[in-house]
Amino acid sequence: MISMEKLCVKTGAFCLDNISFSIPTGAYAVLMGRTGSGKTTILECLIGLRKVSSGKILINDADVTMLNPALRGVGYVPQDGALFSQMSVRDHLAFALLIRRASKKIIKDRVDELASLLGITHLLDRTPPGLSGGEAQRVALGRALSFRPKVLCLDEPLSALDRETREQMCELLHHMRQQTKVTTLHVTHNPEEAETLADCVYRIEGGQVLEVKQIQ
Repeated sequence: MISMEKLCVKTGAFCLDNISFSIPTGAYAVLMGRTGSGKTTILECLIGLRKVSSGKILINDADVTMLNPALRGVGYVPQDGALFSQMSVRDHLAFALLIRRASKKIIKDRVDELASLLGITHLLDRTPPGLSGGEAQRVALGRALSFRPKVLCLDEPLSALDRETREQMCELLHHMRQQTKVTTLHVTHNPEEAETLADCVYRIEGGQVLEVKQIQ
């Protein structure tokens, strides 16, 4: 579960105040709103990349408001993927486990599992400059999922893809959700993505987060 309680965050002249909403455990939630409305700000607060002025952020009933990002158990896929150009796909999938000092066997097994799930086994020895946009986003998604996070955050992950690739990635995200059951918050401008993927849809309007679609 993700819960934000009376959250206030200020960045220069921009302010979000008294933001409250919750996402049930295992749900796929989509957050929408106009450019500049604060969607990415909310995502960054959840991840721990942006400090809040007041309020609470809970993940599975644990207060993570002041925790270091590495301790929150949140996987993150930024809009541009943020892949390292000199690292292979295999290294990207292993990265989070390496820094957590997992054993070589655990890392190998998890890399193989993710590569199969994401359909990128044939790409494991390539580096990002040799990948298409869709392939790069699959790698970024695998890196975010590698350590089995409690929560997955996606910031406009499909915005730079062509229509056909975006549809393929939507199918992959749906399959990934069925396989992992990870609670997900996906930021997008695209109503088709929301309609295809979301259990619940939230929209930022007038500085508040409103629920516009509930889990059936």
